[in-house]
Amino acid sequence: MSTLTIILIAFVAFEHFYFLILEMFLWTKPKGIKAFGLKSKTFAEETKVLAANQGLYNGFLSAGLVFSIIQKDINAAIFFLVCVTIAGIYGSYSTKQIKLFYVQSIPAIFALITIFIN
Repeated sequence: MSTLTIILIAFVAFEHFYFLILEMFLWTKPKGIKAFGLKSKTFAEETKVLAANQGLYNGFLSAGLVFSIIQKDINAAIFFLVCVTIAGIYGSYSTKQIKLFYVQSIPAIFALITIFIN
């Protein structure tokens, strides 16, 4: 893996670890409420179990990407980057927020491009 590829994969892994923190631990806090544009603290409280579950999945994506870097496993990197890309596409489509695509899918797509170029 090239240095650029490793940096991009690490960036995507960091993003998803940050999403884990936001969704599992900060969902009902002002930072989480603001980050996700939640309507109210009450709504955040009512949905915190769902958000924590979602955060856990983001943690698994992050762990898989870190694993791919440590093991220098291109196939694992491709698999997890494609998962991230699909999650970003679906999240953007289902919430009607194109920002999700830019924040989640675009960095993963850039990482995939660097893999396929090398």
